[in-house]
Amino acid sequence: MTSVVTPLDQPSNYKDSQSRVDRQKQHDLLHKSTTLYIGNLSFYTTEEQIYDIFSKCANPEDGGGVKRIIMGLDRHTRTPCGFCFVEFYTHAEALASMRYISGTKLDERIIRCDLDLGYRDGRQFGRGKSGGQVRDEHRQDYDPGRGGWGAQAQKAEIERKHQAEQRYEDADRIGPMAIGGEEWRLAFATSTVESTLKRARSPDDEDDGSRQRTRVDEDTGRM
Repeated sequence: MTSVVTPLDQPSNYKDSQSRVDRQKQHDLLHKSTTLYIGNLSFYTTEEQIYDIFSKCANPEDGGGVKRIIMGLDRHTRTPCGFCFVEFYTHAEALASMRYISGTKLDERIIRCDLDLGYRDGRQFGRGKSGGQVRDEHRQDYDPGRGGWGAQAQKAEIERKHQAEQRYEDADRIGPMAIGGEEWRLAFATSTVESTLKRARSPDDEDDGSRQRTRVDEDTGRM
């Protein structure tokens, strides 16, 4: 009878693009795999935290247990970038982790577990152009657990700030002309002084001027 519920211990259809194994061989290897790929981790999740949660599915009394944990690292900075590999001693332990841990929260993030063909040296590094994971390369949302904005968005923001700083530096080198010119400043200052002097004249000054013009007009006989 066909089950209407998808089993939680079945691997996904993901295939490593760098693997040389065909689909059938991959299927056979996954049915014996003791390695898990763990995704959607916070950059701040530690190896100790991962060991603590995955050891709950280990069976040391049957010769099992967590064999090793390989943290995913940024290719350039060698800092965690949100994934890891967990190796068990038995296939049953890996399946139990997929059943009971995949889809649960670790550091307030829902983590994903998937059976893996097996760790090879070099797979611990992110494959994105910026050094981290490809999924964080073009991400447009802000995710504080995964370094904030996506790598391309961060690069664009850094470039924008650099251009703004460059414009300010150019303005400083050019001097007063960058904000209107020294001649404009002098003209403005002169007009301000003249305006102040005009406002300083009193009505008495104007009356004296009128009386002087009247006396001149009387002397000359002109109105």
